[in-house]
Amino acid sequence: MQLILIIFFVYFLVLVFLYFYQRNLLYLPNENNYSNTKISANIQKVKITTKDNIELLGWYHKKDLENFKTLVFFHGNAGSLENRIYKLNHFQHMNINFLIIAWRGFSGNKGKPSEEGLYEDGRSAIDWLNKEGINDKDIIIYGESLGTGVAIHLAQNKNFAGVILETPFTSMIAAAKKFYPYIPVNFLLKDKYENDKKVKNIKVPIMIMHGEKDSIVPFSMGKKIFDISNEPKYSYFTKEDNHMMEYDNQLINALKSFIKTLN
Repeated sequence: MQLILIIFFVYFLVLVFLYFYQRNLLYLPNENNYSNTKISANIQKVKITTKDNIELLGWYHKKDLENFKTLVFFHGNAGSLENRIYKLNHFQHMNINFLIIAWRGFSGNKGKPSEEGLYEDGRSAIDWLNKEGINDKDIIIYGESLGTGVAIHLAQNKNFAGVILETPFTSMIAAAKKFYPYIPVNFLLKDKYENDKKVKNIKVPIMIMHGEKDSIVPFSMGKKIFDISNEPKYSYFTKEDNHMMEYDNQLINALKSFIKTLN
């Protein structure tokens, strides 16, 4: 009986820890990859102010606003803008303009990340582009991993040019259960990002990219998001890619082909 009480007490302490510390486990601004990749795209560093008065760092590449769509990039849960340079260097060779923003609490920005906070950050980026004279119909929303939660949320019932989702998950609840199968995440989780409930509200062209060897977000989640998405929809599924997809010629050509359909 005493052993059962000890186990119960330890389990209770674990739940308390996870409840109060969960955002530190979900949002990892200090994780660093690809730090040696140099930016070759011509970017302008911009400041974007949110409605709750947080200043976000953005990198803006303006090529041709009249003839090309503008892609707004929502990155994943880890690392800085520098970690996405290897992607941006490819974007510069496409017929697009692009804006990538760093979330609150990332890349030196003030504030603490949360689901509602990231939605506000994403809205602020789109508002900033609108003020630059770019209409929603000329904006492509690109979400990477956790950023797919923001992309899907903001694209609901909107007239954007299109949506690109790289390694999307069905919901943060489902994703968390993969790592914490013995934890009642339904009750503990603060930031739920319910993509599977929201993606059905996207009525513009959508492209889903996912690798079958993804060890963080199961490929089955990306496949499900594709299956329940509305037409017109496109997929780029690979056998070998892990969570960070390989930006090789095949992927680049798939992106270019999708973007071309939006013109």
